[in-house]
Amino acid sequence: MTTNNTPPLSAWLLLGLLALIWGSSFLLIKKGLLAFGPMEVGALRISSAGIVLAPFIARRLNKITRKHWLKLASVGLVGSLIPAFMFAIAQTQLASGVTGVLNALTPIATLVIGSLFFHQKARVAQIIGVGIGLFGTLLLVTASANGRWDFNLYALLVMAATVCYGLNLNLIKHKISDLSPLTITGISLLMAAVPATVYLFAGTEFITQVQQPGAMLSLFSVLALGIAGTAGALVIFNHVVQLTNTVFTSSVTYLIPVVAVLLGVLDGEAFWLQQGVGMLAILVGVWFANRKGRSGLAGIPQREQ
Repeated sequence: MTTNNTPPLSAWLLLGLLALIWGSSFLLIKKGLLAFGPMEVGALRISSAGIVLAPFIARRLNKITRKHWLKLASVGLVGSLIPAFMFAIAQTQLASGVTGVLNALTPIATLVIGSLFFHQKARVAQIIGVGIGLFGTLLLVTASANGRWDFNLYALLVMAATVCYGLNLNLIKHKISDLSPLTITGISLLMAAVPATVYLFAGTEFITQVQQPGAMLSLFSVLALGIAGTAGALVIFNHVVQLTNTVFTSSVTYLIPVVAVLLGVLDGEAFWLQQGVGMLAILVGVWFANRKGRSGLAGIPQREQ
């Protein structure tokens, strides 16, 4: 970690790379859905990420005691497995850019869950931030080309996924803070990858679908999503934290939606004024909720770790 308050250039470059990787996740889901169903996309994503990380966390298994296993399984379920399917299902009816912006609600969900269930005190600025963020969410999920307020129910799945992430981050902070982030993420993800892999090959038509014409683009998209978007991003994230701190690293929260929206527009997705206002409101709400006195955890985005 740096000894002064100025992050090194390498930290800024890695932060930009992290934002690009995580911001492109939503477009990769979209491409994966071209050939596969949402259940296949979710299962393949977690399976590939867990398998890739396995060699790197094998030596960390000796740090795990009996009391850790159930907690790590819960982290894998709530923080990785369930949200992976929620995002894939949601993006059958949501634009990738909109999904990327809604994902920015994770710090707000973390704050609310911490206040309600983990005895964390909420400041006035945080309450204001939650209100602004929810207003932005309402604008975002009701935007339409004709100006009518048509609520997209699939947005609730993304919001539920951010609640899962918020619960997951609070579980890590309050229940298994004695383990390193890499140990927690790697082992919990490997545990989630086991049922995901079994389901992928035994419970879906993945083998048949992957042999269809044009399926390679979707296959490589989802593999990139799992390998680069989870395993690779995890390594980068932890390295940036070591170079700087969690507060600096958590600023990627504000960059991910920008990348997601830009990539969505470049891929032909519509972007309306109401969506822009909603996006801005969400980011302002997140900033309010995390701008002062934060511990660093609430602002850290969760990206299918």
